[in-house]
Amino acid sequence: MNLRPSKALSVAAALAFLVAAGCTDPTVAPKSTVTEANIWSDQSSYQMYLAKLYGGLILTSQTGPNENCDKCGDLAGIDEGYSEYLRLFWYMQELPTDEAVIGWNDPGVPELNVHSWTATNIWPVAMYYRVMFQATMVGEFLRQTTLEKLNSRGVGSALRQQIQNYRAEARFLRALSYAHGIDFFGGMPLVTEADPIGGAPPMQVSRDSLYNYVVSELLSLRDSLPARSASTYGRATPGAANMLLSVLYLNAAVYTGTPHYDLALNAAQAVIASGTYSLNSVFKNNFTADNNLSPELIFVAPQDAAHTQTWGGMTFLVHAGCGGDGMQASWYGMDYCWGGYRMKQQVYRLFDITDTRAASFYGPLQNAAHTDSVISIGNFNHGVAGPKFTNMNSDGVTHGAQLGMVDTDFPIFRLAETYLNYVEAAMRANAGTPTAQAVTYFNALRQRAYGNATHNVTAGQLTYDTLLAERARELLFEAKRRTDLIRFGKFTGGSYLWAWKGGTVAGSSIDTHLALFPLPANELAANRNLTQNPGY
Repeated sequence: MNLRPSKALSVAAALAFLVAAGCTDPTVAPKSTVTEANIWSDQSSYQMYLAKLYGGLILTSQTGPNENCDKCGDLAGIDEGYSEYLRLFWYMQELPTDEAVIGWNDPGVPELNVHSWTATNIWPVAMYYRVMFQATMVGEFLRQTTLEKLNSRGVGSALRQQIQNYRAEARFLRALSYAHGIDFFGGMPLVTEADPIGGAPPMQVSRDSLYNYVVSELLSLRDSLPARSASTYGRATPGAANMLLSVLYLNAAVYTGTPHYDLALNAAQAVIASGTYSLNSVFKNNFTADNNLSPELIFVAPQDAAHTQTWGGMTFLVHAGCGGDGMQASWYGMDYCWGGYRMKQQVYRLFDITDTRAASFYGPLQNAAHTDSVISIGNFNHGVAGPKFTNMNSDGVTHGAQLGMVDTDFPIFRLAETYLNYVEAAMRANAGTPTAQAVTYFNALRQRAYGNATHNVTAGQLTYDTLLAERARELLFEAKRRTDLIRFGKFTGGSYLWAWKGGTVAGSSIDTHLALFPLPANELAANRNLTQNPGY
């Protein structure tokens, strides 16, 4: 069964209207003429709706990006090219950090670069509503798939059993979005299947309460998820649930004040011990147009040029990683370069020239017109380009004919991160001293990166600073950095500075309140149950 999201899901398109009113105000009753009776009479609707939920990570609406309807997205008031889930997520995880900068003057982007965002900045506003939209969609699906509802519609036993598995997958997707919400916003409204559209305004729950809810959901549903196989590629599996648990547990001290490093270690080990995943021997093949063949990918947001067309996601990441003097779009299987994001010098200088993870970099070593320092944010030649993602197959051949769109899947979780989570959890559970197994996992990534053991480390050399630097090298541009810097105590304050931190070329201290984004100003005005985060 293929649940790859498609623009052609007419039933899912209709279902989108059921919750469209809730994307900016979940309490407003929908105005659509679509009803429960005429949607669910088609029993293929259940699979289509689930595809819509998965598609919520990569798509913005049921219209394609070239259909002259930039304002027809799931979220009102923002261009569809900007409102895609992963593009929002990437901007907020990367631009405020030492990894990335974008010189565009699109609304809200300059403020993300220099930590001057407010409660009206379009990027956190849209990200907040993406989380709420997914939660609302999942809640509606769960309400419509109770055994009572299914029996009343005469759904057969075989389909009923499938739907029970679909429910677990839907709950995973809600848990994933709320995990992102916990990280970005702290306390949020918790919308579940007990909160129908048009009901009372949702109540805000504290950050630790939301954390406990998401963890309990994952523990409850993980054994009901489908096993990893060719037919379940792109869907949530037990490995994906354990990986999300490891991330939550690793950040528990930040989210709740109580560390759970032992649980983070156990969750990471469960993924590794399953034997389901293995490191790809060629690092770059995790980011090519045929990366669906990689044994390392645990959970992805699938994208292909024909059926999941978007100006966000991988389309953005491949196009915008190319630009400046000398770079050519054809190197990456694209039609043209956007000249978007590039690296700040602090992270670029962490890479050794022999590190194969730096093989795609384009900077002063490749063209004298480039500099590794971001002196001017608006100049793409300032800062090294790191086009990690490509629309080329692993054999170097362009994948497909639609060069404007991309066939590469975004790796939300992969085994290399599992190894790094294990290493960190082992160290933090043992007063900073790594176990022998942790050193082995760490060195496995180093050996792949350098092609030999010459850059391996000993237990005495493996410190928190060493680990944070390795996470930057291994997970560059995979939307992990802000969370990592916060967990390591490097994001706010002035102990660690990078280019344009706090709005200055050399970097300056920023206030602790910036470790959370604000709740949208218009949402606070609409829902009096909400309290703004401190500092906003």
